[in-house]
Amino acid sequence: MNYYISVLYRAIPLLMGAFTLGYGIFTWSIDVDANILTSHILISLTAICIALFTTAATIIRQLIQTYNIYYKYGLPCLGYAVSIITILAGIWIMETTPFGPICVVSGNVVMGVGFIAACVSTVATASTRFVLIPENYMKKEGIRHPKSFTRLQGNLLIAIPFTAATICVAKGAMMIFDHQMPDYVGGHVLMGLGFICASLIYLVYTVVRQTQNMFSSERKWWGSIIVFINGILCILLGLWVLYQNLSPAVVAPGYVLIGLGLICWSISSKVILLALVWHNKSEYAKNIPLIPVFTAFGCFFLSVFLFEMAIYDDSYYVPAHVLAGLGAVCFTLYSIVSILESGTAEGS
Repeated sequence: MNYYISVLYRAIPLLMGAFTLGYGIFTWSIDVDANILTSHILISLTAICIALFTTAATIIRQLIQTYNIYYKYGLPCLGYAVSIITILAGIWIMETTPFGPICVVSGNVVMGVGFIAACVSTVATASTRFVLIPENYMKKEGIRHPKSFTRLQGNLLIAIPFTAATICVAKGAMMIFDHQMPDYVGGHVLMGLGFICASLIYLVYTVVRQTQNMFSSERKWWGSIIVFINGILCILLGLWVLYQNLSPAVVAPGYVLIGLGLICWSISSKVILLALVWHNKSEYAKNIPLIPVFTAFGCFFLSVFLFEMAIYDDSYYVPAHVLAGLGAVCFTLYSIVSILESGTAEGS
């Protein structure tokens, strides 16, 4: 990988994180009640961008041979630290701040975003031995690489996103069945965040098993299919919420769920790429990074339309801002997929 291109790929997550952080602070400065919710969510999305930066830096430094023990432990620790802070901030918002029902929604969403950041940090941890994946292309499948994660270590890494997904989906479901509108709104978004955590289970699984050389070619597409279905379910849930038309308050979770579904599809690009090149040379691999570009455009374009609608209806104000932040997260995933494509191409 070219050094200057590697700098660009590492800069993209930081630039998108700066965008979500700055945009969140800007909306907080505007004296509108809806901006309490908007700013909390936008600022929290910075945690995902930082976690994605740790993943990008972990893989790139191995590819350009500047990786050392400080990066090996420091980068994942940075991601986990930011995710824990975000989870605790979400709990603090929903429990102690005096803004009422708005913070029931924003607190749960911020907490869910923190869980996603923890899952992405686990991808960074699993990627600390990324260079073993190209090495395993030359070995017979099923023979464990001696420098890979042990079975226990691999299972523990996979358990982190599984636990996060379970918490988000279970808590989201309980909130939905509560008849209070703030819980109904926050529960749907939290469940959508759980779908993203569930998608990251298969990304962590794929990276871990490929470093171990225990990834099955016969079942390699299962993860890609499931992650793609997660995106479909998330989008359908959003459309169903909008179809219910129970209150202007449900406009926000409906459109945000559609954006979360697009993020699931962005994640699917990474799973698809790793499955596509596993013990196989594919001319289509270089096109896979276009998937998160299209999903980012989808979020940004939808955000633009919602901003226009917000001129006439205030209920579109929050989802318009949040979808802009989700578009930034999708574009950050473009850099990760491009890094994976470059790293696997060099070893295949």
